[in-house]
Order: sequence, then C-alpha cells, then structure tokens
Amino acid sequence: MVNLKELNPDASPRAAFGARVRSAREARGWKQDELAERVGYSGRHISAVETGRKPPTLAFSRSLDVAFGFVGTAESFERAWGEIRNGSLLEGFPEYVGYEARAAEIRLFESGLIPGLLQTPAYAHALADSAVKRGVLTSEQADERVSFLIKRQNALVRRDPPLVIAVLDESCIRRPIGGATVMNEQLERLVEFAAQPNTMLQVAPYAIGEDRTLDRLVNLLTLQDRSVVSYVESQTQGHLDRALTSVLPLVRAYHQLQAVSLSQTASVEMIHQLRRGAP
Repeated sequence: MVNLKELNPDASPRAAFGARVRSAREARGWKQDELAERVGYSGRHISAVETGRKPPTLAFSRSLDVAFGFVGTAESFERAWGEIRNGSLLEGFPEYVGYEARAAEIRLFESGLIPGLLQTPAYAHALADSAVKRGVLTSEQADERVSFLIKRQNALVRRDPPLVIAVLDESCIRRPIGGATVMNEQLERLVEFAAQPNTMLQVAPYAIGEDRTLDRLVNLLTLQDRSVVSYVESQTQGHLDRALTSVLPLVRAYHQLQAVSLSQTASVEMIHQLRRGAP
C-alpha cells in the first residue's frame, strides 16, 4: 500500500489547492492515474500538485473544473488558481469558501466592518479602493476581490439555503465606510438581511464591555454531516480549523456572545435609529 503524504491545507494557498484536489478526487473514488487520464496529465503531475511540489497552471485548473463538474461554481479550481496567482486573499480563505458554499449553517462574528457575506457592492468597493490607495492591492486585485465576494454571496442563493447567523459588534454599524450614501445603503441591506426566513442578526453593543467573548473575525460553518469548521483571521493570515479541540471553544464563545447581545428586534431598531441620525 502506498503511504500518502499527509497534507496541511493551511500551509499556503498552493497547499490548500492541492488538498482540495485530493479531497475531490477521493470523494469520487478515483486514483491519481484515473484523474490524470480525465484531465490529460500524468499521475506524477497530479501527485506533485496535490502535495504542493508543483504549482497549478490555469489550463490544469480548468481541466480539473471540467472533470469534477466545478465550472462556474464557488468550488472552481480556476478561481482558486487566480487567488494563488494574484495573492488578493489571505491564506486559508479559498479553501474556507469551498466549505462555505455547501454549509448547512453559517455563523459570523465581526468587529469594525460588516462581514463580507452581508456587504453591498458599494461598501465592498469602498474597502477595496482604500486598499489600492494604501498600496496593499492593485486595481486588478481589488476588482477581483469584489467579484469574488459577489460570487460568494450568489453561491448561497439556492433551493435549500443555509441558516446564516450574524453577530456584529456595534462598531460595525457605526464605523462610516464610503460616505453617507454608501453607509445608509449598507444599513438598509442589514435590515433586509434580518427579515429573511433563514437569517438571524444581532448587534453586540458597546455596553456589554468585557463580556464580549470574541475580539476578531470568527466564522463557524456547520456542514451537512453536522461537523463544524472554524475560520479566523489575523491582519495577515487566515486559519481554517476542523479539530474539535480548537473549534468547540469558539462555538461556546459564540453562544455566550449571543446571550449578551441585543435581540434581533432590538438590533434592527438600533440600525433604524442610526439611519435616522439618532445617536
């Protein structure tokens, strides 16, 4: 029996790409040579990509999408290749998005900014344009980032949509992004989000003080098999985790945060007050 090299998808975007190739291949019961025949490459090439020894190419990525039926979907390998090439997303994030697109439940927490899945295009563009001005992104990368975000949002519009729960620190709705018009549109989007049958919106007010249990972006995904995946970010790196020992404390902290946050009704009223200009 051949000993497969253990993969660490969090090591780099290339490693995440390779791990996804192996996962998709094994899910279909294909050996490396079988996938190689379907995409027109050698089994050795497949092995090298899966283990991160060889970077994927655009042509190879498109061949994978055809073989796996991922063309035009959130799981597209061509899209993942673009992120490796352009470097516009944090490590670990492209793989997270693959899980997000098929999650049964999505729980979000953010401080300072509206979470991506709830952003309007204008709000997202304002953030991306700021990154361009600061030299963090090129104009092409900024456009790609916003396009990628819109595709993420569209991937959740399906016959059986996931339950999406968002807890936002009060700073998210008070921090002005893009000017008054953009921010007003964004607040209106939050109210619309809260009104959907498969969503829940809560604001964690400043008043809870030290009882706020999370202090940075945390995304928790419950998959169809009821397993839970977590994704957290620092300023420079994203980290995807499937280990229960590290995921369960985040789930517990999330529930504790919900307990001290405003109800959805009170949260929506706070947003309405902001739109009316009330302090």
